[in-house]
Amino acid sequence: MSVPDRERLARVALNRLGEPGDVKMTALVAELGAVRLHDLLLHERDPHGLRTDVAARLASVDPCGELDRSARLGLRFVVPGDDEWPEPLGDLAAAGSIQDRGGVPVGLWVKGPLRLDRLVDAVAVVGSRAATQYGADVAREIGAVVARSGRVVVSGAAFGIDVAAHRGAISGGAPSGAATDGPTVAVLACGADRVYPQAHREVVDHIAATGAVVSEAAPGCSPQRVRFLARNRLIAALSRGTVVVEAARRSGALNTANWAGRLQRSLMGVPGPVTSAGSAGVHELIRAGAMTLVTGGGDVLEMVGAAGEHLVEEHREPSTARDRLTVRQRQVLDAVPVGRPAHPDSIARVAGLGLLEVRAGLARLLDSGLVELADGGWRLTAEAHG
Repeated sequence: MSVPDRERLARVALNRLGEPGDVKMTALVAELGAVRLHDLLLHERDPHGLRTDVAARLASVDPCGELDRSARLGLRFVVPGDDEWPEPLGDLAAAGSIQDRGGVPVGLWVKGPLRLDRLVDAVAVVGSRAATQYGADVAREIGAVVARSGRVVVSGAAFGIDVAAHRGAISGGAPSGAATDGPTVAVLACGADRVYPQAHREVVDHIAATGAVVSEAAPGCSPQRVRFLARNRLIAALSRGTVVVEAARRSGALNTANWAGRLQRSLMGVPGPVTSAGSAGVHELIRAGAMTLVTGGGDVLEMVGAAGEHLVEEHREPSTARDRLTVRQRQVLDAVPVGRPAHPDSIARVAGLGLLEVRAGLARLLDSGLVELADGGWRLTAEAHG
């Protein structure tokens, strides 16, 4: 199906005018249609007080120029009615709002060869930015197993769990016999022409070349808190199930989990150490019965796919320094954050071990090249989280 030019241009203009997921905007588009709403706003008949000075702002938007400039950057604007439009996003119409974000997107900016209508069986993997090595390893494994099953992995390209899931999908590859990497989708809180965080440029560029980078924000937009909240609902809506790996009680990943619950998607959580504040949000949802406990990619596929589908041949990596650690040493390593250096006292609390035992473990990990001293604390080396 081809969407009429006037409809597409109206949606481009409205997309530039409003913030992603603005509940007034999405509700008015649903009620009046994009073309009629655009015309009303352009002539200063602002229904329900959507904006002040809205006519002047809307008149300054050049939707044709926006589409042309975006096309030169490799972006396309996908709207409801396009063959590529992912129908599961329609479920957002009845899912209400969270923190004033909600509704079906006016449109999505997409960069990459993967069509969004292929995401019927996608799996979202989200979690803490300050992931432990344990969390990053589990997210990577889930991403790899899901990708090898032929499903698409969806996440937000953030530090920690998100990027680990993307990397797992990429390294896991497509199903046996395929020549391409496993497809993965990064849903951004900035324009699809930008990269955030900049440290993940290589990963995001790879996703744009082999999968899809998606954003509800107009090209050129910077990441802002409200845009992260809006994009979380898209991650949940684009996926058949959402897996949360490491989330504290106030983690943004729980916002995605809340959307998955509202959308009646499968909601899964990976447990962490019972002493870990970084997994407390996951543990609470599991205990409340809102989330199903999973321990790896096989469990995830059982939740979202056919029985036995997860029984794919596992790729075995060569032995590494991590493989040669004792249980206690691995417990210490799992408690060392990926990002900011941590003091031994903090590591001991997360690991649930005594300080002397942690110090001994850190010395062994230092000899193995898995941790290093920095700024008065301990952090993982590139070898440990590479």
